[in-house]
Amino acid sequence: MKQAGTLFLLLTLLFSSCKESKSKKYLPSSVGAINSMVVVIDSELWKGSVGDTIRRHFAAPVVGMPMDEPLFTIDQVAPKFFTGSIRNTRSILYVMEDSLNLAHVKTDMYASPQRVGVIKGTSKDEIIENVRAKADDIITAFKDMEIEAAQKRFERSLSKETVLQDKFGISLNIPSIYKVGKQEDNFVWIDREIQRGTANITVYEMPADSFSNDSTLVKDIVAMRDSIGALYIPGPDVPNKITHMRTEPAFAPYVYPAEIGGLKGVEVRGLWDIKNFPMAGPFLTYILNDKENNRKLVLEGFVFAPATEKRNDLFELEAILKTFKIEGVKN
Repeated sequence: MKQAGTLFLLLTLLFSSCKESKSKKYLPSSVGAINSMVVVIDSELWKGSVGDTIRRHFAAPVVGMPMDEPLFTIDQVAPKFFTGSIRNTRSILYVMEDSLNLAHVKTDMYASPQRVGVIKGTSKDEIIENVRAKADDIITAFKDMEIEAAQKRFERSLSKETVLQDKFGISLNIPSIYKVGKQEDNFVWIDREIQRGTANITVYEMPADSFSNDSTLVKDIVAMRDSIGALYIPGPDVPNKITHMRTEPAFAPYVYPAEIGGLKGVEVRGLWDIKNFPMAGPFLTYILNDKENNRKLVLEGFVFAPATEKRNDLFELEAILKTFKIEGVKN
């Protein structure tokens, strides 16, 4: 009886194991350049009003850039050519005229990580309506996945610098190619070389009661950035001129609610320039309300790369800043 019971248990485990292995779907790793996507759609639809609507949403200019750069670089593929390795693309939008009227996002259909936005309609007008209704959700799904994919790439070689922990009690997952360029009592500047310029991260803190008036929020943010620039981010030497980083005075920055690492705050996007010198570029700032440590934390990324596209460099900085964590009380 004991042997029979043991045999029954082994057979049960074997059956369960086989059933589990069959239910698992083993997928190849997804591919694709950063912030790129494939739109699977009939060529006639792509050339007409449906394609125009898709491009209006998914190739809209990135907010706060010095020159127009699209949210996504788009490749269009007709459904009959959507085969083989192209199915492993990380971000896919599948659009077709069909007997169904639907719009949703699927996860890891052909590869991992992968998001597939599916939009169908019984007519062109229905497809357009579904694109308009679902585009923001699909864009968010694509961007969140891109952020996570970038953060996983960082983990291959992370900086071992402890300056952020030592000064502010925080951590960021920063690739080892970035180096600390400047540190003061309340300011750290970390950067790396990119094509024709630099990608930069700055971290500092402000009093807890900063930005208490919503009606002057944008003005107060600009004043903060300009004062920090004057203190810590000088421009090139120009005879008889004061040069430093500031917020581009001709363009008000965009401000959105944000939450990172469990702290709520705002996300700010806009343009910086150098006072009295022709240098400029995009910036992304997070101002976080750290009540436990009685302060506002400011994390900023900015790019300097004249006459080149900056979307992907700023996106990398966004991915880094979104790894923010409170590690402990600062020294």
